[in-house]
Amino acid sequence: MQIKDQSDTICALSTPSGTGALSVIRISGSRAIEACGAQLDRDLSRLPGYSTVFARYKVGERLIDEVLVTVLRGPRSFTGEDTVEISCHGSPYIQQQILQSLIAGPCRMAEPGEFSMRAFANGKMDLSRAEAIADLIASSSAASHRMAMEQLRGGLSRKINALRQELIDFASLIELELDFSEEDVEFADRAQLDSSLRHIQAVIGELLASFASGTAVKNGLPVAIVGAPNMGKSTLLNALLQEDRALVSDIPGTTRDSIEDQVNIGGMSFRFIDTAGIRDTDDVVEGLGIARTIDKARSSAVILYITDALESHPRAAREQLEELERKTGGRAQVITLANKVDMAPDMAALEQKWQGSDALLISAAEGSGLDALRERLLGIAGELVPAEGDTVVSNLRHFEALKKSAEALAQVRAGLESGLTSDLLALDIRQSLHHLGEITGEITTEDLLGNIFSRFCIGK
Repeated sequence: MQIKDQSDTICALSTPSGTGALSVIRISGSRAIEACGAQLDRDLSRLPGYSTVFARYKVGERLIDEVLVTVLRGPRSFTGEDTVEISCHGSPYIQQQILQSLIAGPCRMAEPGEFSMRAFANGKMDLSRAEAIADLIASSSAASHRMAMEQLRGGLSRKINALRQELIDFASLIELELDFSEEDVEFADRAQLDSSLRHIQAVIGELLASFASGTAVKNGLPVAIVGAPNMGKSTLLNALLQEDRALVSDIPGTTRDSIEDQVNIGGMSFRFIDTAGIRDTDDVVEGLGIARTIDKARSSAVILYITDALESHPRAAREQLEELERKTGGRAQVITLANKVDMAPDMAALEQKWQGSDALLISAAEGSGLDALRERLLGIAGELVPAEGDTVVSNLRHFEALKKSAEALAQVRAGLESGLTSDLLALDIRQSLHHLGEITGEITTEDLLGNIFSRFCIGK
């Protein structure tokens, strides 16, 4: 995205395109009130900010719609500029006519995320809070919504700014020493600096460690459904999603590639992955699918290991699971599922057989036992979901910047231990400050801003 002239007056449809009951068209810039007022039978020029009026929108002498117009005067608006929002009927024709009339006047169409970019440029919010808007719009669960709201309220910004201020205080003393280098004076207590650096490293370490849970909440907790062929993996996926997403067949090896879909359970988003059945095979394509199964299981937070409740024995299932854990690294939490209980001639005997194991007895075909599975998944998710008010990193850009900042701090501490001179210590401190500043937008480039805001929807 190329950053355009911020002095332009911009307009865009802020509600989804298509037919609906209502649509909202947003206009922002120095000529926003003039651009809209020219088409109305009401004078907006004297209206104070935070006013809403009824008006008729005309193009020439042709009546387009009866609308509600809200006037927000800068700097007390989202963008910090004069802003007008037109609430019209949700006809695509009406939307098109209003936008065309605005573009024929002093407006141009907004780029993706340009309203949010102007809010950032005009000091209405920092960069991490602007990015939280996109996360809030994309939130698909109560957990992801809460996490985005915490960032929008400035939770991450406050923590980063506090770290930067602590570093800036010491950097100032180090820089002061450079002015008196000939006198060999130390203004910065090295022991106190090392203690402060350890504290900053600890906070950054906590933020970096939160990234795994943050991405799981944001994108859905990855859950791989794994087992031998014909164990009911695809049937289980369909049952959890409550739709026929995966092809089900009695022929072993039907699933040769992973199938993913997302579902919300109890306010938490889960990303279920149906995988190819694991077995020894000479089929090249099936072998590739099995290799991909191992990769998916390795990168998942939870593995649903599914076996046949009738044909399998708990001891054999445990041995197969241990082999799988060796291949995947054993980092994921595992739930063992003994499937096909609906086919058991003697349910009491089957329960006795599996007694003492931690397996859940289920029927993917009939849905029995799935409520217990959902409860266990929510229990695992509850350990990952941040508590109210916790600061969590869920943005890869933030994670990378924190990682680079931590590396620069490690260089500072190493320099302290080796008695490095003030000028070289200052370089590494500045580098750490630079990377922290990238998170909040204290340090920006046009390419960085273009990359971030191009991912926003048009009209936001």
